[in-house]
Amino acid sequence: MPLERTSTLTVNGISGVDGQYAVPKMSTADLAARLRRSRDSASISPLRTDRGRRLKTRAFPALPLGVRPEDVDRSGWTVVFHRDEDIAVRAALEPLITYRQERIEKRVAPLTYYPDDSVEGWLGNLGVGWGNIAPEKVPYYLLFVGAPSRIPYQFVQTLDAEYCVGLLDLPDAGAYQRYAQSVVDYEKAGAIENKKEIVYFGTRHPFDDATTLSADWLVAPLADGLPARPPSDAVRPVANEWSFAQRKFAGDEAHRDALKDVLAPADKRPPALLFTATHGMVWPNGHERQLPAQGALLCQDWSGFGNIATEHYLAAADVPDAASVSGVIAFLFACYGGGTPLEDRFAHEPGAAPPEIAPKPFAAALPGRLLTHPAGGALACIAHVERAWGYSISGQTMEPQIGPFRRALGRLMLGQPVGLAVQEFNDKCAVASVSLANLLEKAYAGRPVDDIQLTTTWTERNDAEGYVTLGDPAVRLRLELLKP
Repeated sequence: MPLERTSTLTVNGISGVDGQYAVPKMSTADLAARLRRSRDSASISPLRTDRGRRLKTRAFPALPLGVRPEDVDRSGWTVVFHRDEDIAVRAALEPLITYRQERIEKRVAPLTYYPDDSVEGWLGNLGVGWGNIAPEKVPYYLLFVGAPSRIPYQFVQTLDAEYCVGLLDLPDAGAYQRYAQSVVDYEKAGAIENKKEIVYFGTRHPFDDATTLSADWLVAPLADGLPARPPSDAVRPVANEWSFAQRKFAGDEAHRDALKDVLAPADKRPPALLFTATHGMVWPNGHERQLPAQGALLCQDWSGFGNIATEHYLAAADVPDAASVSGVIAFLFACYGGGTPLEDRFAHEPGAAPPEIAPKPFAAALPGRLLTHPAGGALACIAHVERAWGYSISGQTMEPQIGPFRRALGRLMLGQPVGLAVQEFNDKCAVASVSLANLLEKAYAGRPVDDIQLTTTWTERNDAEGYVTLGDPAVRLRLELLKP
């Protein structure tokens, strides 16, 4: 369906207090004016724009010549611990560390993050710089372990501009041990229960612009493909491209019980991939529901603005012990689905300090529950830190702009590492950062810049920047063991 250029932006995320949008709708003119006044280009990482420019010359990633990025054994893997990480947590991850290092060509012992490290300083102390990945010093695949209050999200997301980074923040050593053992068991198994299947779950509330957009412009074209629009050929469903089966729960089918059935199938055979597109639940700073349920998935059961109840959304506590999620990679398109930072980095008033949105930054509880499930954990979750911006999938065109989603899912269906799949969004962020920096420079110079072009580029950049891998970035689907 065509999408008209709109003068209003609807921000994803529904308040758990009153069932309204967590951020009121805003006009593109107001947002563009804030961007012009705030000189937001200062927040655009030069590392992102550098990557964007290098992408145009096909000079990325910066691995040694002949080392393919999907080859973990040669591109390298290690864990990064905070300097003061609990010895019990380190011990809990030892089975995974040992298993990975047995296969790595150039082994690197666990690395250390020191408080207040800058990315450039951290890399420099290890003998490398940007644009020069040396797997024997800093491997391409890095699993950061620890709370974001100790290892900041911004540090990890900046490093993710060049490396495949995974985050793991779990409640205790026992949870880390369960996750590590689940990954090792999956990769050593002679047989697995997962189906060679992707399940799509996407809400569509007719009264809500955000889910109407994500349903029609993201879930539908991923699952159903796109018709031919000359000069472009028809686009096949992603699953058909890579010989996966698929199921789709969309609109009126996307109820909470349906999602619970996907996570706890009667035959104990979960899909290899789960893709959800919903609102994420949002609570005020310090609310008692913020830690256990921020980023929970709002389902079709929601009856409308002004009404909200726990039975409308799926939170960590709603995943039963009888669930079967071992071997699953989940992609959760939802606000705060991966985690919540300390501050709201986006669109605050110029000259004002960014408002705090949580007492401290924290990882979302739902992915943590999936990764550490007592019956065997999920392999990884791809999700957002901060908000998901649905308008980034429409861009400034009359057709869905979902290439990064198609390529990311395709990489997973080809059995490539999850961290490499997420690089598709880092590529988009890098290119959008170049475009945004150029637009803002024009605006600051007093040259005309279209409001919708500016705000659309801004939302595209922010949405792409927010994707993170929760779990080991080196995990991949075992295609040889997946069965219909």
